[in-house]
Amino acid sequence: MTQSRNKRLRNRRLLSWNSKYPPQQGYRTRDSETGAGTIRKSLARDAAGSLMMIMRRVNLVFFAALIAVGSVPVNGAAPGSVSGQVRDSAGVPQIGAVVQLLRPDLTLVTSVYTNDKGHFTIAPVLPGRYAVKAMGTFFLPSLREDVRVRTSTVVNLTLNTLYEAMQWLPSEPRAVNAQQDDWAWTLRSAANRPLLRWLEDGPLVVVSDGSGAAPKLKARLVATGQEGTFGESGERLSAAVEETPANSRELLAQVDFAPDTAAGMESMLGFRQDLGFAGSIQSVAAVAIHPEVEDGGSEGFDEAVIRSWETVNLGDEIEGEAGSTQVVARFAEHSPNTVAAALPFATVGWREGDNTIRYRMATSMPASQNSDDTQAQAWLPALSVRNGELALEHGLHQEIGWERRSERAGMTVLVYADHIDNPVIEAMGHFAAGSLAASPVATQLLYDPASGLVRAAGPGFSTAGMLASAERSLPGGNQIRISYANGDALVLPASAGAVGLAQVLASAHPRRAQSYSIWLSGTLDGTGTRWRASYRWQPEGTVTPVAPFAAQAAEPYLNLHLRQPIHLRREGTGGFEALLDVRNLLAEGYRPYLLSDGSLLVFAQDQRGISGGLAFSF
Repeated sequence: MTQSRNKRLRNRRLLSWNSKYPPQQGYRTRDSETGAGTIRKSLARDAAGSLMMIMRRVNLVFFAALIAVGSVPVNGAAPGSVSGQVRDSAGVPQIGAVVQLLRPDLTLVTSVYTNDKGHFTIAPVLPGRYAVKAMGTFFLPSLREDVRVRTSTVVNLTLNTLYEAMQWLPSEPRAVNAQQDDWAWTLRSAANRPLLRWLEDGPLVVVSDGSGAAPKLKARLVATGQEGTFGESGERLSAAVEETPANSRELLAQVDFAPDTAAGMESMLGFRQDLGFAGSIQSVAAVAIHPEVEDGGSEGFDEAVIRSWETVNLGDEIEGEAGSTQVVARFAEHSPNTVAAALPFATVGWREGDNTIRYRMATSMPASQNSDDTQAQAWLPALSVRNGELALEHGLHQEIGWERRSERAGMTVLVYADHIDNPVIEAMGHFAAGSLAASPVATQLLYDPASGLVRAAGPGFSTAGMLASAERSLPGGNQIRISYANGDALVLPASAGAVGLAQVLASAHPRRAQSYSIWLSGTLDGTGTRWRASYRWQPEGTVTPVAPFAAQAAEPYLNLHLRQPIHLRREGTGGFEALLDVRNLLAEGYRPYLLSDGSLLVFAQDQRGISGGLAFSF
């Protein structure tokens, strides 16, 4: 009885449970044992569901934490770097420009200087957001904001003058409903894009390059005092203006003169038209007036040059250049003593990767091998006197060579053959009669009373030789170049006593010689001083250079060139540039001759000279 009663109670509880938790499909309720199994399975199923819900919530919390952590830089993250190049609006790399890494609030993190290629690198830099600012002498600072640094970040900046920035003013007034700026002072482009920003308690900076219409005008004033330079000694003022009416045209005008004197004046006008991928067309006209230069019988010497050439590119492999230099020179007004010549030149090269095979032909030599192309003197050929007649230094130069260039190094090897007519021999003159006009050697020399230098024409000669050079960029933005050349050069034998000038000039003869040179340049960190030093050695007695047609050859003997920015503002912008050039610092290579009339001539490849002054660009 008791067992039957207990069994009925168990069945009643089971029916009550099944009514609350009905069995699902696939399960059968058979008896008390079957009901107990169903209860266990239901409990397990409820526990699994609860566990899945808990795991889902944990995953959501975990991913949210990952997102939050990933959006904030971590001190332990791998550091990155910021690198790039600083150029002006014409694309010329800016050496020694200051580049600053700033925090988002524009406070300084660190600063570096650009190297001789305009490149800079800032490392290590923790990942995050920064601003990069570049500053150069006579340029507005350039600012790039919201720079995100993760690993290696490249930021290229362009420096512009105030005049260039002003060309970006809008051509039409802004609309009333135009977007307002949160900056205190802003210039905007015609496309309503901010270009200039006046930083709070800081300078005016260029925020963007303003691509599109980009006319530019640059002016440069230079005041110098110099000696030891034929036709240019004394106080000099030079003014140059460079203008680009459009992206494909360039115009350069320059004038150089001596103030408050009747001394010489030089001027030039250059024009370049870019033809895009095909090449370019260029023309330069240069005029020099030397009222004090004389040859004893005539006074006042003028020369003019028009040089026109075209560059052509045929794909990426072939490049060519061809042109001609027209020269006219004369003594005094209406003088029959006139030189007129057409001097052609041409270059063709085949390029494959970093290697170039090049052939070059030239017939004219510049007055200075290392002159600045923005100066008229760089385009004027050298003249002298032979038997009272003007003599133009020229010849025929042919070379074929191999050149290899990379970003940090270069190498050139070439062979050449030259024929040179009227090579110029220069000397410092001290005349016993007090002036060249009263001297019996007057008709054999071209004389500049301002510098005391004379020029004579040596005998023509032919030569052949080779030239090799190598250059490489060094750490700290420095550069080195070494070169070797061999060939013939004019030699003057040592004098044993007083001789006549005609005998001295007749004794000049070509002799096989070698030349070694080293050239170093760079920018000093901190001061921004740009410097260049060079030394070229040739055997004693040589009075003309070996390989006179060599491009970018070092000047004879020891030379030093310094450019020191003088900033007028704390942020390093504005101000002047101090210039100092010293040629043949050790006064080497001198060949003295005592003439029969008591005059003294000291011949040398390059006389010792010094030039110093101030330059201002705007």
